[in-house]
Parts: sequence; C-alpha cells; structure tokens
Amino acid sequence: MSDEDDWFELFDLRVEVVAPPGARILCSQKIGDYFDVQGELLHFQPDMPFSLYNLAAVIPLLPAKQRPFAPNDWMSTDAEVACADPSCPSRLRITRTGKRRFRHSQTSGLPLIRKAT
Repeated sequence: MSDEDDWFELFDLRVEVVAPPGARILCSQKIGDYFDVQGELLHFQPDMPFSLYNLAAVIPLLPAKQRPFAPNDWMSTDAEVACADPSCPSRLRITRTGKRRFRHSQTSGLPLIRKAT
C-alpha cells in the first residue's frame, strides 16, 4: 500500500451555545460560548468555561458529525442538542467549519487491512 492510500478526512466542528433572544439560561453558559473539535482534540477558549453536563450531552454525536454521511441521513439536518438541564432553553449547535486529512498509520497502532473486492 502506498502513502497515498493511507488517509481519511474528518470535519472540524464548532459547538456553540444558542438560545432564543432574551431567554434565561440556567446552565452557566452564555449565548455564543463555544469550543472547537479538530480531529480527536477539543479546543476550549480561555476564560470561557463549559458545562460538564452539556459537554456530556453533546460528546456522543461529535464523532458522527465529523464523518461524511449520506445526504438524506438525519445527521445532515439535525445539528442542535438540548441543554442537559430540561428547564434551560439553550441548545448546543454543531457546525462543520473545515476538513482535515489524517493518515491511518499515524492514528492507529493496527495495520490497515483491505478487504478483497
């Protein structure tokens, strides 16, 4: 296998707090607070704390949102996750912001095994 065959792409993401205008947010977040996802890394902004509970609510969706999907897949349209506090009207909006290329050999300790076609 050549080096040209050893790559895959993931989307960079931004997870941002959104809410209706004038909403009372209960989860210690502010409208516009965000963090970025680049590959497997979460990048938080200085002096912008992020709720552990909201993070737990959105984390399971992030790897799926990073990958390509079929145009009719619900993941292509559903981009907001409710705040973990059921009384809070805020949401976490997941937006694709770019694309990065990775090599299998640099991200896994296992060899890439191709299935016969």
